Amino acid sequence: MKKIDRSNPVRTGFHQAKWDEPVIFELSQPGERGVLVNKAEKAVCEATEGTGVLPDFLKRKEAPALPEISQPRVLRHYARLAQETLGADVNIEIGQGTCTVKYSPKVNEQLANLPQMREMHPLQDESTAQGIMEIIYKTNQYFCEISGMDAFTMQPGGGSQAILGMASLVYSYFKSRGEEKQRNEIITTIYSHPSDAAAPHLKGFKIIYLHPDKDGYPDFEAFKAAVNEHTAAFFVANPEDTGVYNKNVLKFTQYMHEHGGLCAYDQANANGLLGVTRAREAGFDTCFFNLHKTFSAPHGCGGPACGAVGCADFLEPFLPAPIIRFDGDKYYYDYENAKNPYGMHKIREFNGAAQVVLKTYAWIRALGAEGLYQVAKTAVLNNNYLFKKLMELPVVDAPYIEGKQRIEQCRYTLEKLLEETGCGTADVQRRMMDFGMHYWTSHHPYYVPEPMTLEPTETPSKADLDEYIETLKYVFNEAYTDPEYLKAAPHSSVCHQLDESNMDDPEQWAVTWRAYLKKYQ
Repeated sequence: MKKIDRSNPVRTGFHQAKWDEPVIFELSQPGERGVLVNKAEKAVCEATEGTGVLPDFLKRKEAPALPEISQPRVLRHYARLAQETLGADVNIEIGQGTCTVKYSPKVNEQLANLPQMREMHPLQDESTAQGIMEIIYKTNQYFCEISGMDAFTMQPGGGSQAILGMASLVYSYFKSRGEEKQRNEIITTIYSHPSDAAAPHLKGFKIIYLHPDKDGYPDFEAFKAAVNEHTAAFFVANPEDTGVYNKNVLKFTQYMHEHGGLCAYDQANANGLLGVTRAREAGFDTCFFNLHKTFSAPHGCGGPACGAVGCADFLEPFLPAPIIRFDGDKYYYDYENAKNPYGMHKIREFNGAAQVVLKTYAWIRALGAEGLYQVAKTAVLNNNYLFKKLMELPVVDAPYIEGKQRIEQCRYTLEKLLEETGCGTADVQRRMMDFGMHYWTSHHPYYVPEPMTLEPTETPSKADLDEYIETLKYVFNEAYTDPEYLKAAPHSSVCHQLDESNMDDPEQWAVTWRAYLKKYQ
């Protein structure tokens, strides 16, 4: 038996489960059954009460085309898919960038999976939902303390919807003043999340972009030139995706306020800021947190998630209803904001993903104020250890603030690697999959050439960081010694290379099985 060299941290023997598992509709066999359900009683079949209020377009003309498949084959299908899953329980997730997937304590997962949570309905009587209402109420209070805001809503289903929520607050505020047509521009930066432009644009705002100065800070002179009588608000992440923190942010927010505009803080990722700085002191009127980034609740591959939107007291009347209140005896739903003719009313149904809020509540309570501050310190320490080690490599560089540390992440460039080997960041990304590691490039467009965005958060140990660094070095060396093998990656991952030529053509997309059949069958 060959002896394994444990002194080398690079997992060259890693191999993810991989096969061509069909879509469950392709496995369907006419007439095949799993569990036979008793036929409904005659009275049920003949019942018509309630169906008359449904419009005709909502009534099915025929039974849904569900797959017909036995229980053992269903079990095998999903067990195989589970083995092909990549995630924080299998991978070192340092390369997840601004969509952090960090450790979520398993006890919190168990809490969220309790029948008392699983089987709740948001429309059940308040008297039967006091526990989760208290949790949402107190989590709101924690967020007020962490951010300095006066009120929060948990309705948004994620970060982008939270940004839409902030844009709706801005619009509602100016509409209440009769200025919604005049104040129709939003200023943001190229290194803020693209949704900081996309969501306000969806709301009807014109987007003005700021580019960075030579040190990577938003250009203040360009900002002053952009502010005018049409400016509604400044939407910005700080630190931005480069990991550079704008130390002059208060100058920006003060200048915006002097000219009648509002300031909205994208704090989706506050891993390096907890207990260090708050939105209120930085001059912001509204902000949001991603519970699935900063507060440990897993992202879940696009959901479930929660983007908690907070605001100063003068914006609270525009928040969506209902708001959970406490009268000293019981928790109750306050629908007063629904009466505000200028309010945003609803950004999503009910009070958001209650299980995600529960995980966040448990995480905050377990850590306490000192623990949250320790999270920030460890996240910054981990990132700057990673930064120092990677900047020692000749193929890695990082634009802006030369010689200074980043906050919780950094956007590097592998431009030199591409020039010298023909292998770029996308090749490195695919090869890292072969070692069970996630690696992120950047949002599009690539303002930093051949970008590599890494963010360890507080989760990984030094051994995890060292393993990730050594694996990157191994892959960089392959770019020089065996570039064709690198370009053909991944070899040992569940993933494979895709033809991405149709990614920018919505006419070729098929996001559901029904859409696929219509387009390609």
